[in-house]
Amino acid sequence: MAGVRSRGRHAVPAPVLGVGRNEARADARRRLRRRDSRRGRRETDLRERRARGDPRRPRLELTRPARRRAGDPLARTRRRLSLLPIVVVLLDGVADRTHGALGGRSGVEAANTPNLDALCARGSCGVIYAVGPGRAPSSEVAHWSLLGYRPDEFPGRAVFEALGRGQDVDEEHVFAYAALRPAERRPDGWWLTGRPDPAADADDAAQLVARCDGITVDGLRFSLEHVWRGEAVLRVAGGADDRVTDSDAFFRDRHPLLRPQPLVPEASRTARAAEEWTREVMRRLDGERFNVITLKWWGRPRHVPTFEERHGLRGTFIAESAFLRGLARAVGLDAVEAKETDDPTADLRGRLASIRERLDAGDTFVFAHQKSADAAGHTKDPLRKRAMLERMDAALGELPIDRAIVCVTGDHATPASPEVIHSGDPVPFVVAGPGVRADRVREFGESTCADGILGHLRGPDMMPVLLNAADRPLFLGSRPTPFDGADGYPAIVDPLL
Repeated sequence: MAGVRSRGRHAVPAPVLGVGRNEARADARRRLRRRDSRRGRRETDLRERRARGDPRRPRLELTRPARRRAGDPLARTRRRLSLLPIVVVLLDGVADRTHGALGGRSGVEAANTPNLDALCARGSCGVIYAVGPGRAPSSEVAHWSLLGYRPDEFPGRAVFEALGRGQDVDEEHVFAYAALRPAERRPDGWWLTGRPDPAADADDAAQLVARCDGITVDGLRFSLEHVWRGEAVLRVAGGADDRVTDSDAFFRDRHPLLRPQPLVPEASRTARAAEEWTREVMRRLDGERFNVITLKWWGRPRHVPTFEERHGLRGTFIAESAFLRGLARAVGLDAVEAKETDDPTADLRGRLASIRERLDAGDTFVFAHQKSADAAGHTKDPLRKRAMLERMDAALGELPIDRAIVCVTGDHATPASPEVIHSGDPVPFVVAGPGVRADRVREFGESTCADGILGHLRGPDMMPVLLNAADRPLFLGSRPTPFDGADGYPAIVDPLL
């Protein structure tokens, strides 16, 4: 019996369709043409969407997805939703240890901070450890964790430094941060004794760095791009591995210049080349006042979900430091440079004005960073840090808690004593805004906020806490997007058309 193929798996007899053999064949051809036409339109549409970078397709790039056109049905869906935006004001190094000079209190506990205290009285409080209790993170490691990205996704600070200064990066190259230094020979090695002055030594430092550019060792080419005061981004081409230890001792009064070592056997070639490169640099700089270039912060670009893909938010990161602006660009946030001056109150007010502008422009996430408290902590004077926190608090009476979920916290503790860079002490954390429950905390500080309803948090908890407060949590058990680690109400979905 003659039949035609249906859309299913089985042949359907022609008489059942109410047509003869010829009519059945003609009908089949018409349906095939319609199907091919639809397929062609779908394939053409898919090619066009891929060509223009439509964010409905999974994207694992260092750039942010393109924004949707006004006529996009998803854009219309967004306009119907009334979800709250999120604002984070991060006071770098705000936390501290207790000091006898402050009556056994930390700088922020001893400071007069009426605006931060009022925020606590209106919000939910806790303390946060960016990477865990007792762990002393660098700022880039802390920010990466707070923004909801995992250690295995971390590309290394040198990549952020390159991105923040407008340099191109790609996965074929390995990056490290290079620093020109003076060193003296002692029986147990080369000891660093200082660094170039940003103004007085600028020209000499740039020339010495240029003298060491373009060295090739074992097929690996080491290229230096000077950024300031003898510091440069090092790019290694030729199949290098980023899993190499630093030669920069960081604690220059405790350790000499270090020998690069591989973290895994596959990195042995790169480690040997980095050691030989360092020796060649010292030969080229022999007799100069600055006679060595150290290396640290090794890494390479890695594909990660954008901030919008992971959290359903798009927006802006406001900071002065190049590496933080580079970090923002690595996850698809718009980076805005905001200088810091000797007037921290005005600096912070300027950041709050920028926050309001970005909210007015439709951003759903705005992050503002200020380093003043961290710099005060590095002076190792508890009184100076207390005074700095009081000056910063003066700007915090204008937070947009009437229209956004606002979080004020820090990335780590920068103790005003003893001689440590950062410490793993708890950092105050407060969230306020429409619908946020007020707990019993009335003062902003490490010990007071620890009694708050949010308890003790870790870095990866920050974004889920804020997304929940903003009515944006991902409903666990659903799987609306393919993006790794997604935890927010999705802003990018792929509708069946």
